[in-house]
Amino acid sequence: MPLADRVVLRSRYTFADTVDHLAKAIVAGGNTLFATIDQAAVAKGVGLDLRPTTLLIFGNPKGGTPLMEACPPFALELPLKLVVWEDADGVSVAHPVMAQLAQRYGIAGADPHVVGTDHALDALTALVSAAPKS
Repeated sequence: MPLADRVVLRSRYTFADTVDHLAKAIVAGGNTLFATIDQAAVAKGVGLDLRPTTLLIFGNPKGGTPLMEACPPFALELPLKLVVWEDADGVSVAHPVMAQLAQRYGIAGADPHVVGTDHALDALTALVSAAPKS
């Protein structure tokens, strides 16, 4: 479901399978997977409990470079990120709406790189999506 600046979807897979499917699809799509951060493990390392939560950080310079060229501070939003978490209701995936972020930076939402990035994020998460989270 689109919220003001993000899309949150329910996954049809287990937590581990969701992370695995997304990571493989990111690489298969020609992107670089820069990091997979197990945030629950990091929290546990300092004595805190966190539901299973993993952040996937990835990108492709063909899409990001023109956006950073148009507005250097937009680099604060890149590389792209997906967060996967599990709670009592199941497994969810969230990603930003790039058109919303671009608008904040004064980049036209109809910029082909913005539209292409939003489309790619939607297609990527559709691979694991069950139904919109309510």
